[in-house]
Amino acid sequence: MKNKYSFFTLLKNAFSYHENWGKAWRDPEPKKEYEAIIIGGGGHGLATAYYLAKKHNMRNIAVVEKGWIGGGNTGRNTTIIRSNYLWDASAGLYDHALKIWEGLSQELNYNVMFSQRGVMNLAHNLQDVRDLKRRTHANRLNGIDAIYLNTDEVKKFCPIINTSPDIRYPVLGGTLQRRAGTARHDAVAWGYARGADEMGVDIIQNCEVKGIKRNGNDVEGIETTKGFIKTKKIGVVAAGHSSVIASMAGLRLPLESKPLQALVSEPVKPIIDTVVMSNAVHAYVSQSDKGELVIGAGTDDYISYSQKGSHEIVEGTLSAILELYPIFSRMRMLRQWGGYC
Repeated sequence: MKNKYSFFTLLKNAFSYHENWGKAWRDPEPKKEYEAIIIGGGGHGLATAYYLAKKHNMRNIAVVEKGWIGGGNTGRNTTIIRSNYLWDASAGLYDHALKIWEGLSQELNYNVMFSQRGVMNLAHNLQDVRDLKRRTHANRLNGIDAIYLNTDEVKKFCPIINTSPDIRYPVLGGTLQRRAGTARHDAVAWGYARGADEMGVDIIQNCEVKGIKRNGNDVEGIETTKGFIKTKKIGVVAAGHSSVIASMAGLRLPLESKPLQALVSEPVKPIIDTVVMSNAVHAYVSQSDKGELVIGAGTDDYISYSQKGSHEIVEGTLSAILELYPIFSRMRMLRQWGGYC
């Protein structure tokens, strides 16, 4: 632990009711010019700035965020981390990331609450069984931990699942990646923000980008609600709005943004200690450290930047969840939202 976060400092702050806590990162006004600017202050944008500073020694850089850091897609995800993807390129990318996750709290000296509780994907029909067995073999060929479970093994790993053969989507088996799990999304943003700030990165919040100034094929800077900022390099890390930002520079990105819905229940005592995903019914569930059931749904069929989602998706998701987990039947939904996919 670093000296400025000594035991006595923590003890003093504990009795001050947070009133005298120092800021984890600065809140600077933008400079007139930067070597590079990252647009988007979520987990990916802040990580980009952190690694540019640490690994490439770029210190005169800034992250600009139209709201507060971690307030966009980072704060709207369902926290699942896994690398059990079918295709070689995807598996390689995600497993590289998973290895970073495994040491991230030590890297940042900040607890991102990475919990390797395992991720299980369910099979509900014969095609699911074939697909998941194929993915299991592909994962093993790529050196990624994966095992296939039969119905009894699924029930043993997650006892609250309804494995009756008479339900609408019977559980015929599933895959399990034990190294996968969840992390605290806002802690990830805060950890990267503090680490980047300590290396001189300016994190500028409430600074919306309104335009990108070009001179031929060269970038000259960005127009923001805090004035014009000069730079020759821009990184666009704005999640579902990346195509909107790129269009300011005259570039067309072939992206479509759709709402991806999620919801949480009222908090209860620990009842599920893993992540269970079901692609066939587009429903997955885990439990947060606060005790809430975190439930993810599928995407809406329409292109939109809405962050609300639609009731029919939630209704269909909850119907599937209640069939798989009858024990949740009396749970009350606390809130729902949509992120960008």
